[in-house]
Amino acid sequence: MEIDKLPLFCERKMSPPRSVDELLSRCQALVGKTLGQVAQEMGVAVPADLQRHKGWVGALFESVLGADAGNKAEPDFMALGIELKTLPLNKRGLPKESTYVCTVSMQQTGELDWQHSWLRRKLAKVLWLPIEAESEIPLAERYVGQAWLWVPSEQQEAILRRDWEELIDRVVLGEQSEISASEGEYLQIRPKAANSRVLAVGVSSEGLKEKINPKGFYLRTTFTRLLLEKDEE
Repeated sequence: MEIDKLPLFCERKMSPPRSVDELLSRCQALVGKTLGQVAQEMGVAVPADLQRHKGWVGALFESVLGADAGNKAEPDFMALGIELKTLPLNKRGLPKESTYVCTVSMQQTGELDWQHSWLRRKLAKVLWLPIEAESEIPLAERYVGQAWLWVPSEQQEAILRRDWEELIDRVVLGEQSEISASEGEYLQIRPKAANSRVLAVGVSSEGLKEKINPKGFYLRTTFTRLLLEKDEE
């Protein structure tokens, strides 16, 4: 098939890995390859940029590594309980942007606790896959780095829990529209939609339904930088 006729997203996927070792072995086989090489092996085209294809990199590696959760409310590798997160790095090898974790329910009640939260389940065990992401480097020429598996330490989880509880309290109180991205040490809430015209139904502080921009939980670059530095020790 001609390159310009290749699909942008994989029409086939690897079978799910049967063990953590198998998953890490697949990651090891990717180290030092470019996105263009990985895409060619999977029979997909590389977009000119990610402005209109923000989920392309993540979708590519979900297919290559055999993630099987799809749109289910489960970690990407369901049998292993592992979530996949690509980590874009700048030319200094530092995280380039905050990392999206999951959406924020704008009509959240006060019944949910940290232990049963979707965010905690997503962060219980994460496979971090660093990707070169300097904007001056063409997408197809960006290299894949060494992946590593991360499980939060007690201290890390304590801070994530504190951030989550403080932020979710604001949501429950109907203060979604007032939450600033500066709130939270490791975790923050930011608008998730592509533009301000996209609206979702939320609940105001008076308990009334109102239209607000969809929001998501994100990990700050200061946090992912700490994870990266720890992995390099």
